[in-house]
Amino acid sequence: MNQVQNFILIAPVLLFSMVAHEYAHGYAALKNGDMTAYQLGRLTWNPAKHIDPFMTILLPLMLFLAGGVIFGGAKPVPVNPRNYRNFKKGDIIVSLAGVVTNLVIAVACVPLVMLVHFIAGIAPGLAGPASIFQLMLVFGIQLNVALAAFNLIPIPPLDGSHVMKYLLPPAWGLSYQRIGRYGLLVLFLLISVGRPLLMIWFKPAFALIGVLQGAVIPYVIPSQWTV
Repeated sequence: MNQVQNFILIAPVLLFSMVAHEYAHGYAALKNGDMTAYQLGRLTWNPAKHIDPFMTILLPLMLFLAGGVIFGGAKPVPVNPRNYRNFKKGDIIVSLAGVVTNLVIAVACVPLVMLVHFIAGIAPGLAGPASIFQLMLVFGIQLNVALAAFNLIPIPPLDGSHVMKYLLPPAWGLSYQRIGRYGLLVLFLLISVGRPLLMIWFKPAFALIGVLQGAVIPYVIPSQWTV
């Protein structure tokens, strides 16, 4: 399968996964007492509300044109931790809500691939569209595990930093959070020159992807999209 076909299948899966991630943040914040996302109209599944011109459109497109891994992000859902009923607990729950959601989606893709295989077996005429949908689900496994692992990197403002700061002494935690102003630069350096470290971090994610994909491979319908 060529890169253009890859992009056609990956783009909607990536967009859905990013929107689900951000919606989870907003929903968790609402349940913990913060209505900011809801009041600003960001607690929605409408992708237009979550699109960031650079992270959602330009970055994935540039990575595609460069022949690299297609990746991106959505516009962060606004939250106000001061509104949480329990500041520390709320901060951790809201921060990890997106990661948990991506992992749930990745796992849910496994039985869906099997279900599509079963449906195609009953209705052979659907084998073509079914194989395409299955491949999108396989990409769903890869992308969602990768999004979860990436967001757990303990570099502010990524989700993992909201847990890491509570594991540090208070004074260190405050200094650690100040890194957030340089977070994007640190991430850029990590991606561009720190890839060996990044690969070590992603090893558990690659292992999980291998397990989940191994479970669905026998059920993937062969087609021009899967060879």
